[in-house]
Amino acid sequence: MFIGIDAGGTLIKVVCMENKSLSFSKFPVTQIEQVVSKINKLEGAKICLTGGKAALFESFMIRKPLHIVEFEATIRGVQYLLHKSDPKQQEYVLTNVGTGTSIHHVGSSKHERIGGTGVGGGTLLGLSRLLTGITDYESIVKLAAKGVRDRIDLKVKHIYEGAEPPIPGDLTASNFGRVLHFDSKDEVPHEELLASVIGLVGETVATTSVLAAKSCGVPSVVFIGSSFIQNNLLIETVKSYTILRGAFPIFVENGEFSGAIGALFSNNLIFTKNSS
Repeated sequence: MFIGIDAGGTLIKVVCMENKSLSFSKFPVTQIEQVVSKINKLEGAKICLTGGKAALFESFMIRKPLHIVEFEATIRGVQYLLHKSDPKQQEYVLTNVGTGTSIHHVGSSKHERIGGTGVGGGTLLGLSRLLTGITDYESIVKLAAKGVRDRIDLKVKHIYEGAEPPIPGDLTASNFGRVLHFDSKDEVPHEELLASVIGLVGETVATTSVLAAKSCGVPSVVFIGSSFIQNNLLIETVKSYTILRGAFPIFVENGEFSGAIGALFSNNLIFTKNSS
């Protein structure tokens, strides 16, 4: 059995390969000792670690695992997933939206990290807690899906009311900009606040990614990361804003496991685009 583990700041992603079949699982990082306990019981398994918590994960292990640099593992995993779903994609910008957001330029023979932003899943959870007191990710996502942002976010069409705007009216002129016009007694539903938080994160990620794609001269942006898990509102926000700003968005199935997949194939010592 080969096992790839991506121990991140929020989640631990685990991918196992046995008889050429992959299985996927994830756990909150708060359960790191329980996960290691299960891994330690798998005698003969070949394990490779990546991620920011890899050193902490290893400190609880009985056997010494292999390691791979996180960026290398992630890109290797994305290449594997893209080959299965869209093999024509050879050059693209890769945006990994985890706790923060990391952006890479990936080509057929090389890659480089070109930047990122501190706006990501950590922002989503942090602002949601400050504004509503809610800390559970699933609850945030479910409530946000019911919210409308028009009372909170200032759109271009709001500024050019009664006139034709010079840019698309649906673009956000200022996230949370309409709050300035609220009466102090106005109560804002949690659904609207959370929808606006996800809007802020999605638009920032999309805009930054499209600017990176244009600077690299590539039309496509591949989006991965744990922030997209069961979060259709974030996916749709990123997708629509990416298209609106002139790039082509790609979301790959199991993209949040890219780091663990890359670690698994590094552990296997052989990675080819023909891997099944």
